[in-house]
Amino acid sequence: MSNPSLKLHNAMWPGLVGKGTEEGQEPPISLEHMLDLTAAAEVNGQKFDGIDYFLFLPHTDPSASDDDLKAIADLIQSKGFDIGSLVAPVWPGTVGDSAMGTDEQQAKFLDAVKMACRVARIFNDHGARKRGVIRIDSAEFGVNTWKEDPAKNTARIVDTFKKAAQIAKDHGERLAAEGEICWAGMHSWKDMLDLLEGVGMPETLGFQADLAHTYLYLMGYNAPEHALLQPGYSDEAFYAAYEQMTDKLRPWTIDFHVAQNDGEVHGAGSHDKTGKHCRADDPNGKLDITRCASYWLKDSQSRGIEHICWDGCMFPNAVLEDGSTWNTILDAMIKVRDAQ
Repeated sequence: MSNPSLKLHNAMWPGLVGKGTEEGQEPPISLEHMLDLTAAAEVNGQKFDGIDYFLFLPHTDPSASDDDLKAIADLIQSKGFDIGSLVAPVWPGTVGDSAMGTDEQQAKFLDAVKMACRVARIFNDHGARKRGVIRIDSAEFGVNTWKEDPAKNTARIVDTFKKAAQIAKDHGERLAAEGEICWAGMHSWKDMLDLLEGVGMPETLGFQADLAHTYLYLMGYNAPEHALLQPGYSDEAFYAAYEQMTDKLRPWTIDFHVAQNDGEVHGAGSHDKTGKHCRADDPNGKLDITRCASYWLKDSQSRGIEHICWDGCMFPNAVLEDGSTWNTILDAMIKVRDAQ
């Protein structure tokens, strides 16, 4: 049965993540061009309803004036889109720093959350933002460093996340921590669950599930002791493991990314062993996108999920600028929505 209330969003950060000016990097794609590519997509009269948005340069200066942020909101609305979930600039090199770090690093992390809450308020008051959360992670690539003292290091991330959640609560916002195998303390489904339970603020801090990243949770990359599947698995074994994982994390899930994964991992500098997003119709894709999404979206309305978002980071610019890419993605999103 179709659920027309579940809105379809596209992410703007594929135009930024993995892009840059260093040797071998492709240039970023501007916000307006990403909006235009998204606006051009259409499948049987259906278009994207909105966008999820990364709060950092070159798309946005998170410390921009109120008027500059309102102008960005006007630009997004002029393309026919609402704004949904926001990505707080919590990483070293942006505004923030490691949630596992020193008091100074923690303060930078919390500053990034405060900035994101400020931007959210401006977008909300301007009428441009209708739904969504603020996304964070531990901003700590040092999985091996975390493993030197897991209890101590998880406790430090819990402390940072509790403080961040209180900031969000004071601003009427919710935080969603994205599970991904490169983030220390969040690098397996079990460690992610331990972190969420350690914070213990489900009304304010929940989980952001991404189909590509959570597939690698099953395989135990960066945490073999928590693997639920082994290579060569059968379909029966896959869905039994998938149900086991989603039953644990779904109650915490307040934001959801549609994606595909071909089973590979790749790193970029210190960003080691991160999940490889691939095209929605990639013949090497490991996931039945519609079926896998249904495990996460069961009872989604009770958890306040009002939209789903496509995430496809690190695609070549030629792929991103091909209109057929976005039509294929939109078609996959519609199938996910209509299956709910």
